[in-house]
Amino acid sequence: MSESMATTDSNDGERGEYGERGEYGERGEYGERGEYGERGEYGAGYDVVVAGGGPVGLFLAGELRLGGAKVLVVERLAEVDETIKAGGINTAGAVSLYRRGLLPDLEAAWERNRWRMRAFLGDRERRQGADAPRTPPKFAGHFAGIMMRGDLFDDSDPAFADIGPADGVGLGVPQVELERILGARAERLGVEVRRGVELTGFDAGDEGVVVRLGSGEDVHAGWLVGCDGGRSTVRKLAGFDFPGTEPEITGYQAVVEMSGGERLGVGWNTTDVGTYVNGPFPGRILTVEFDGPPADRSAPVTAAELQAALRRVSGVAEVTVHEVHSSTRFTDNARQASGYRKGRVLLAGDAAHVHSPFGGQGLNLGLGDAMNLGWKLAAVVRGSAPDSLLDSYTAERHPIGAWVLDWTRAQIAVMRPDRHARALRRVVTDLALTTTGTTYLVEQISGVWQHYDLPGDHPLTGRSAPDLELSDGTRLGDHLHHGRALLLDLAGDPKLRARAEGYGDRVDVVTAACPGRPELTGLLVRPDGFVAWAADGGDRGDDLDDALTRWFVAV
Repeated sequence: MSESMATTDSNDGERGEYGERGEYGERGEYGERGEYGERGEYGAGYDVVVAGGGPVGLFLAGELRLGGAKVLVVERLAEVDETIKAGGINTAGAVSLYRRGLLPDLEAAWERNRWRMRAFLGDRERRQGADAPRTPPKFAGHFAGIMMRGDLFDDSDPAFADIGPADGVGLGVPQVELERILGARAERLGVEVRRGVELTGFDAGDEGVVVRLGSGEDVHAGWLVGCDGGRSTVRKLAGFDFPGTEPEITGYQAVVEMSGGERLGVGWNTTDVGTYVNGPFPGRILTVEFDGPPADRSAPVTAAELQAALRRVSGVAEVTVHEVHSSTRFTDNARQASGYRKGRVLLAGDAAHVHSPFGGQGLNLGLGDAMNLGWKLAAVVRGSAPDSLLDSYTAERHPIGAWVLDWTRAQIAVMRPDRHARALRRVVTDLALTTTGTTYLVEQISGVWQHYDLPGDHPLTGRSAPDLELSDGTRLGDHLHHGRALLLDLAGDPKLRARAEGYGDRVDVVTAACPGRPELTGLLVRPDGFVAWAADGGDRGDDLDDALTRWFVAV
């Protein structure tokens, strides 16, 4: 739920449910060739080329592969980027990964990083005379560096009901580890990933895309998805509008070797100059100053530059930065593509939207994009849905992205060092340190509020499906690992099950009771885990038929 950022040693831990080869064998559910065989949909090549091999691109590629598409990922960097970035994923992001069988991998990564945090707190307390290191306090997140107390969070709030075992697991999983987890999954599913290969251009037509690579090769594909970051080449070359607001801060985040930092506060600290962060593991620092954007974001970050920023913001003149292990600059530039599709070209992740890192929303937003787009584009590739289905990608995800941009802008307003902003900050702090305020803010940060405007009047329609405990000992999330839709018959109704006949491999049908939610009689859950139809009783078969036709009928 936060952007507390960390890096760890290279170790993916357990393989999770997919083992060495994956649940579907080495090549994914639909075999080695995909629906269109060896040549793909458009000429000699692939159904989809994904530009960008970060977590969003890799997750999307895996989703496409589950749906039967032949996928190529091209990534400019030759190795996984070790630069310190996002330090965790929120509840919505963790639930998405859990629904694909990756919970053991997340748990292993979280456990490794939990020990690093404990060691950091323990070292600080030993220097301050405490007897023994303590367990980190329950972390509820922060808004603009205003920490929320876990003991004020009301976990009985209905928004947090039935989240399942993924709740809280992703909090300490840094981006670099997540990228390795998703890279291993993509490999097991048969995704081709080419590292050290950059997209330099493309020609998009009505029937497909020709992608030009820095190696001199032209690759033919049916579709191109830009997951190539905030400075996306795909977005620029395709001509997507990218409106937004100009930056007003310069921020640094780094992992360093330093001395003289005993007087630095732990965690988030607000000063007359700006904001700085110390922790949650040794050597991790972050600074924010409201002096405009940096002149050159791409220039190397030096130890002297970090030291000067940290001294200015913290007021601790004796702190000295000796060595920089990992570093990055950032701003609050906030922009969003007006639409996420232009013909055969689509955008996801930072290529579609950029903003400041406060609140840790960026990576989670991108994972949600990938989960939403993957099954839809795969269905179009297979020919089991018209390409107009892709219009729902922008319709559903653009409002979520717009909300995130405003959420980060609001934090900038509260973090400014002027007197008006500081007065506002005191008011927000008072509200945040109440049970109602804490619970509201955690709900927003966690992503559990997110929903899509789908047809139907049931309270669950358009929302992330509750992870129901079923009478056969399974949970709802266990039935989504394949990346297919799920019709859950909770009343043993053969007429309900019969309505799913004819949808073949697109809709799985499971019959089981749910003692914890006896009022529910049926759910239709899309492959991305969102409820397309729900019933509490009676005959609502026509509504179910409409939902099945809307999302899964063949062309």
